[in-house]
Amino acid sequence: MAAPLLQLRDIRLTFGGAPLLDGAELIVAPGDRVALVGRNGSGKSTLLKIAAGLVEADAGDRFADAGATIRYLPQEPDLSGFETTLAYVRAGLGEGDEDHRALYLLNELGLTGEEDPQRLSGGEQRRAALARVLAPEPDILLLDEPTNHLDLPVIEWLESELAAMRSALLLISHDRRFLEKLSRAVVWLDRGATRRLDRGFAHFEAWRDEVLGEEELERHKLDRQIAREEDWLRYGVTARRKRNQGRLARLGDLRQQRRDQRRATGAVEMSAAEAQGSGTKVIEAKGVWKSYGERVIVRDVSARILRHDRLAIVGPNGAGKTTLLNLLTGRAAPDSGTVEIGANVVLAWLDQQRALLDDDASVADTLTGGGSDTLSVGGVTRHVAGYLKEFLFAPEQIRQKVRALSGGERGRLLLARAFARPSNLLVLDEPTNDLDLETLDVLQEALSAYDGTVIIVSHDRDFLDRVATSILMAEGDGRFVEYAGGYADMVTQRGAGVAARSGQKREPAAPRAQNETPKAASKKLSFKDKHALETLPGRIAGLESEIAALETKLADAQFYVRDAQAFAAATARHEAARGELDAAESQWLELEMRREELGA
Repeated sequence: MAAPLLQLRDIRLTFGGAPLLDGAELIVAPGDRVALVGRNGSGKSTLLKIAAGLVEADAGDRFADAGATIRYLPQEPDLSGFETTLAYVRAGLGEGDEDHRALYLLNELGLTGEEDPQRLSGGEQRRAALARVLAPEPDILLLDEPTNHLDLPVIEWLESELAAMRSALLLISHDRRFLEKLSRAVVWLDRGATRRLDRGFAHFEAWRDEVLGEEELERHKLDRQIAREEDWLRYGVTARRKRNQGRLARLGDLRQQRRDQRRATGAVEMSAAEAQGSGTKVIEAKGVWKSYGERVIVRDVSARILRHDRLAIVGPNGAGKTTLLNLLTGRAAPDSGTVEIGANVVLAWLDQQRALLDDDASVADTLTGGGSDTLSVGGVTRHVAGYLKEFLFAPEQIRQKVRALSGGERGRLLLARAFARPSNLLVLDEPTNDLDLETLDVLQEALSAYDGTVIIVSHDRDFLDRVATSILMAEGDGRFVEYAGGYADMVTQRGAGVAARSGQKREPAAPRAQNETPKAASKKLSFKDKHALETLPGRIAGLESEIAALETKLADAQFYVRDAQAFAAATARHEAARGELDAAESQWLELEMRREELGA
């Protein structure tokens, strides 16, 4: 196995009397692609800062290869002290690094290099920070939530850029699709300790559940053993005998072992308080236009949203998604066209800017409005402590000021507030920001069980695939087109993601009228299409087998040591094969849909 570029051993760190890191371990070798995962507050960002050399642990060892270059992307980059974004990015270059790459990356990320860093939005700051860490092409990239505040075109570009780089990656992200595409190993930080899985994130959650299941079984066995010993203590003890004294001591040891066990953090329990049901028609928009000055933001949009729909509005930043959301919900008036909101619609809104939160208010007062320790949830009076516990807030946090909460905690508090209020229409503007994977799972389940209607704006592709029943896609120039299904279904129907790659332009598809059947591109499949339908399944199976074989070969810790060139070739072929598999599956799905439409 190649010598590690970065290694952390037995890392220990305590905050406020409680151990945050308790023997954490981490190894990053050349070519590694490691996802660092764990619950919000588990210490992932702190461990990454220790790896970057920015935080010193209470105990443990950090080793970094003296010749290795390391670049670290924080969650909140600091651009102060620089006149332009280009100056900020160039400051991250090392001796011998190519200067032109700084401007190239800024342009790829939608910046010119002349921007004033103090006037940038959160998303623009993140793009400049990404250019700064990517430009030197370091040996190790440490990325903390690199997709936060980015829109889908930039996320898709970043995936391709990182996949093509030779840098070892250690990344934290709550974007499942991003982790699945880039990781080849997972380090799970749980209750202060780390476990490593030498497979990609796609295999992580099943493995995690298996580990937790085994822990629960061992805990059950220990509880049974303690119960047996306590039964003996009550009915069979003769304290004068030495062997009984020993047994008493063992019982004390068992009890101490049980107390010392740190159980996994409980799961969030979400359910939305539902108001009286709305009518079948929730919102109907006809020919809606909205402009600001000479710029058309929303152009002739018509949409019909029915009860139980889960509509997602998707598109690049600046495409008019929030404006359209405000128009559909009556927060803004259209320049022309009509928006009709149905009978008995009761709206609850989750704002992406966290604007509904008062930093000076306590967590409890944010929920109750102040002056009370109870609130009504679904017609049932609940104590605020019990309700907040379901969203993983500790009792001591109830009187804490909102300003002291982390990003994930603020997100959970907003969800708690939105779900406590009776509604039959939930509007969620970037609800997944800062939420950990387990909380996202529960949010998805809560939305599935919600009896009302949901409108979502999100850049999380996995979340959209799991929740959305249709996608309203921003096609550019103020036009929006609706596609049935989730994000992957939209990509299949549209033939591309949110934006085509650089240099590619495609005209947006014309909107279809309600209940209109899509027209076939031709009256029958061509010979080439028929041949592809017959041969693609075999090609897909072959690529899947090749990828599995390559992953087995790359998982061999000695492969890189034996033949570094072969390792690099296998890695490149693995990435290429994954791309070929995605393309083949998309082509087969598109042809199969055409075949069904034609009745061929």
